[in-house]
Amino acid sequence: MSQEKVERYKKEKANRKKTLKKEKRVKFLCKLAGCLAGVAVVGAIGYSAYHSYINKPVEVTADMSAFDDYVTGISTEEE
Repeated sequence: MSQEKVERYKKEKANRKKTLKKEKRVKFLCKLAGCLAGVAVVGAIGYSAYHSYINKPVEVTADMSAFDDYVTGISTEEE
């Protein structure tokens, strides 16, 4: 049994660089996927907020009675 442990350790030691490289790559890809998902969520929220802000219908009403009174006052003074 002790000999099995020694053989396993030797194999692990021989492949240690490959194993560490693979672990680093997997860790990097997980971080990258998380960042991309975060950017996608923030972009989707921004996109929907922008379109809900832009697409609001705006109704403008103006009371033109004072202007009409002023214009009629000027036209009657000229005559």
